[in-house]
Amino acid sequence: MAFGSIGWIRIRRVWFLVAQDLRPQRHSIHLFLERHLVNKTELIEHIANNADISKAAAARALDSTIDAVKKTLKKGGTVSLVGFGTFAVGKRAARTGRNPRTGATIKIKAAKVPKFRPGKALKDALN
Repeated sequence: MAFGSIGWIRIRRVWFLVAQDLRPQRHSIHLFLERHLVNKTELIEHIANNADISKAAAARALDSTIDAVKKTLKKGGTVSLVGFGTFAVGKRAARTGRNPRTGATIKIKAAKVPKFRPGKALKDALN
């Protein structure tokens, strides 16, 4: 991949060496840097830009979606988003463990844990 001249850009207190051609386009910079972490604020910003709505509306929509998934899982149900994946509740059996500091044996209670199974479209998008 050939780039024009090279320059420096600062993102969150870290300086990165990038092609000048990518400087004006923030999304291209993120793709160029191959970021592996997106936080909630960046996700809200992305939703707002793509859906052409305000950031406040995007935040309410995201919070509402997360709340709906939590409530459904708490009731023992599953949430299936076709093409993305399925959220479900798994059960972890009670077991014995060891306190790493003292080495003493402890009992760990059974627990319900959230699980996610990616859908075919999401798997295909990654490969």
